[in-house]
Amino acid sequence: MNKTNLLILTLLGMVIFSLNVVAQDLWSLEKCITYANENNIQIKQSILEVESANRDLHQSKVNLIPSFNASVGQNFGWGRSPDPQTNIYSTQQSNQTFFGLNADVTLFQGLQQVNNIKQKHFDYLAKKYDSDKIRNDMSLYIAASYLSILFNLELVNNAQRQVDITNEQVDRIGKQVEAGAVAKGNLYDIQAQGASEEANLISAKNNMMLAYLDLMQLLDLEANNEFDIEKPKLEITGTPTLLPPEMIFNTSLGIMPEIKSAEYRVNSAERSFARAKGYHSPRLYATGQFGTNYSNRIYTDFLDPDSPIVPFDQQFKDNRNGGLFIGLAIPIFNGYQVTTNVQKSRIYKEIADLNLENEKNVLRKNIEQAYADAVAAYQTYVARFKSVESFREAFKYTEEKLNVGMVTSTDYNVSKIQMNNAESELASSKYDYIFKVKILDFYLGRSLSLTDIAAVETE
Repeated sequence: MNKTNLLILTLLGMVIFSLNVVAQDLWSLEKCITYANENNIQIKQSILEVESANRDLHQSKVNLIPSFNASVGQNFGWGRSPDPQTNIYSTQQSNQTFFGLNADVTLFQGLQQVNNIKQKHFDYLAKKYDSDKIRNDMSLYIAASYLSILFNLELVNNAQRQVDITNEQVDRIGKQVEAGAVAKGNLYDIQAQGASEEANLISAKNNMMLAYLDLMQLLDLEANNEFDIEKPKLEITGTPTLLPPEMIFNTSLGIMPEIKSAEYRVNSAERSFARAKGYHSPRLYATGQFGTNYSNRIYTDFLDPDSPIVPFDQQFKDNRNGGLFIGLAIPIFNGYQVTTNVQKSRIYKEIADLNLENEKNVLRKNIEQAYADAVAAYQTYVARFKSVESFREAFKYTEEKLNVGMVTSTDYNVSKIQMNNAESELASSKYDYIFKVKILDFYLGRSLSLTDIAAVETE
């Protein structure tokens, strides 16, 4: 193999490698959603709130364990005080060291701690589904932004095609003008139309750039980053087979996080109400304590102050004391605080019930609206598809007549504008229908993806 062939193969390999790298860098809809779930700040904040609720749940369980504390203290005294050995008051200086252990446990108080654990558990689950709701909302925003890019890309392609057609017509009319077969005014009209279409192309490209920017901002990507998406060729084929709204609603009731969150908040409010009523119950508790002390006024011979002080370890052993106390605290009157808390808890429970009912109503209305929008969008797409075919045939016929001088450039421009507008409206109705169908899929618990509509074509 000569050096020239080797160089050609090397360059070809580099080109193929670079194309593969570019293809790998393209963002699919699924990749955008996954990236947002892992990096979006709002989602990260919601995850931290879930973790905080989990810590509250853990603490509510730990509260069942008896409290246990140790204490140590040093006392310096002078003046009249009781002698630690004889209990007789005398004027003296002394110092004493105290050590103590104590424990406290609630044996029963209207099942407040048990209800508190259940309440914190429901609060944790509600927070978890709140986080899932934020993820779902972000997924819908990303899907809408992703489709907006594809829609604007199609408008750019349509605008570019119109510019190309006009440029070809300018060349053709120019030659006819030079041959004296067509008036020069026709050329000016076509050139003016071409300038207008170039302006439309620039506007379409700017809109596409803004659509890219919207998606990058949703992903919290800086605008100066290299970013491009996969370009699926989306086509609508056949009549849609949509499930009835009632069936979609019944399915979504069991999977939508906003419904789950509202249900767990109802459960939490019920536990809060039960816990508030528990304050009417007496508190049965037990307290235990153990202690000892050391004093420099305890002598080996308490009748002889000059005798040696009893050693620390001996006093620590001799002065040990302990006790166990079991008590019953009975609430009688506390400024109606318990009654007020019970009444407020009942109100909060009713609010939670109404909130759950409202979430169900909102979900039902959204599904009914999405279903009606999808049906209307499909019907609009079909009508506009027929309209585009008609305008294309009309333009083709007008273009042929212009070429033989049977119509004016004004008729040509009008026909071309009508075709261009019809193509833009068709693209709008197509992507509107696709998004509405994806919303219905979303309510059925299906992942947001475009692969079921068309295969991905990378550029």
